[in-house]
Formats: sequence, structure tokens, C-alpha cells
Amino acid sequence: MDTTDTTDTIRSGEVTDLAFWPTVGAPPGVEVFRCSALPPRAERHGVDLHAALRPDFHQLIVVCSGTLRCSVDFTDHVLTDGHWLWVRPGQVRQYRSGVAEAEGTMVLFQSDYLDAATVTAARIDEPGPGRPLDLRGAKGETERDVLALLQRQHDSSSTLPPELYAATMRHLLAVLVLRLAHAAGRHDEVRTGGEAFRRFRLAVESGFVRTRRVEDYARLLGYSVRTLTRVTQAAAGCAAKRFIDDRVLLEAKRLLVHTELTGHSVGERLGFPEATAFARFFRQRTGMTPAEFRSQARGADTSPPTVRIPPDRP
Repeated sequence: MDTTDTTDTIRSGEVTDLAFWPTVGAPPGVEVFRCSALPPRAERHGVDLHAALRPDFHQLIVVCSGTLRCSVDFTDHVLTDGHWLWVRPGQVRQYRSGVAEAEGTMVLFQSDYLDAATVTAARIDEPGPGRPLDLRGAKGETERDVLALLQRQHDSSSTLPPELYAATMRHLLAVLVLRLAHAAGRHDEVRTGGEAFRRFRLAVESGFVRTRRVEDYARLLGYSVRTLTRVTQAAAGCAAKRFIDDRVLLEAKRLLVHTELTGHSVGERLGFPEATAFARFFRQRTGMTPAEFRSQARGADTSPPTVRIPPDRP
């Protein structure tokens, strides 16, 4: 077996969960290959790359030329020269164009492949925004250099003893993800929101099904509601309550589009006491009923994607 994200699939409604599988003979935990190598791997293992896929590993995509269209958690992106996309475990990814139409590189890795210090500093186990990074030209030169070293090392594994090869790959990948985390503003978020927001964000990720009340998170974490509201506004640009509701809404959209659960069942999974409460919550935030959203989202697969990459600023 020489594939990574194209085997061991589990169907759940319309979503495919993908487990990480390393190339035989290579140290487990990381894979690096050209975009053009992905379609034949998928074909050999019967995976539709244009279906909704939910990897349980990290995927870095960088495009060098051409165009790659894809969506991450219902946001469509057009990736061209110099654009990087970091898809994190649990996010739903769907390609809208042929992967081989773009020249680029993909890096797949598991969170536990990196050392604890890197995981903490880059905050890779926390939910990511799922939006591209524009690193065209000189501002992305170092990241491209590190990626080139990472790929050359991956492709020449036989030139080093296994333990040295694994350590080199781990260090190169650590440099890359640390620089990308910085470019994405993850450290700016830490500075503006501090430890309080980091803890709140993690608590919401693990507890949004149980409670949507800011007061409950404040009591759990030992902060005041005012503190959580202030740090969330500084770090995420919205109030704490909105932050919680946005996470619930994202999960509702995932379940509506990628499973066959009824709106009532989706509401139950998300902790709503009755179907009418969920329907009211969903409509207030989207302007649609759950059924209307499901119909529109599933019928929108062939529509042109929306460009989400901001223009260069002087």
C-alpha cells in the first residue's frame, strides 16, 4: 500500500472519513508528494476526490502554478500561484476542480508526528480558520525553501539511516508549520486574546454540544463573562456568545450536508431540547430552515466557487 489519504474509508451518509496511511517502508506520520500524484492514488483505492472528505490528519496544500478549486467547511476557495491552504483534522474538504490541473505540493501529517513544543507553539491541535494564506513572491520565499527541502528529504529517504531520516523530516516539518502558523496570525491571536481565549476556544470545541451559555464556560474556566467576551472580541472579532453559536452552526451545517440525519436528529446531536428550538436557532443565523439549507448546499456543488483570497495590500 503506497497511499495515505485514499484508503481505510468509512462512509457516513455523504461524507467520507479518511484515516492516515503511510507509504510502506517510510517512517509513519508524514507524506509529501506532488498534486498530480493524488488522483492515481485515489483511483487505485476507489476514492472519489470530488466527494466530501473528512481527513483525520493535517493537509497542507501549496499551489505553484495553475488553479485548484476546493471548499473547506462550506467556504469555497480558488488557489493559484503562491497560495497555501491548511486543512485540519475534522474539517470537510471537497475539490471543485481536477487536482492535477494545478502544479503544487501536498504535505500530509498527523498531529502526534511533531514534538509537543511545536504542537503547542503552532497551536496545530486547535481549530483552524480553513482559509488560504497568500504567500506570493518574496513574502513566501522562506516557506517555499523549507518545503523544497522537506520534499527532497522525503524523496531521498534511502540516503540516511531511518532514525536520522525521521528526525530530519520532523524538524523540517516543524519549521514549516511554525512559519505558516505565524503567517496565519495564530501568534497575533495569542497576543490579543491571551491564555484566556486559548482556554475558552478549546473548551468550546469540546463542549459546544453540551452548552451554548457563556456563563457555563466562564464558571468552568474561572473567568468572568466580561473577560471571556473581551478576549474573544479581541482575538476573534466577535462576542463570546457569537463564537459559541458559530461553532454550533458549523457542526449543524456539516451534519445537514454530509449525513442523512433529519433536522430533528441534528438538533438532538447538538443538544437542542426540541426540534423547534434548533430550527429557530438555525433560521435566525442563516435565514433558512435546515431543510432549505440542505437542499441549497447539495445543489450548489456545480456552481462556480467564490474567491476568498483578499487582494494584495500595499
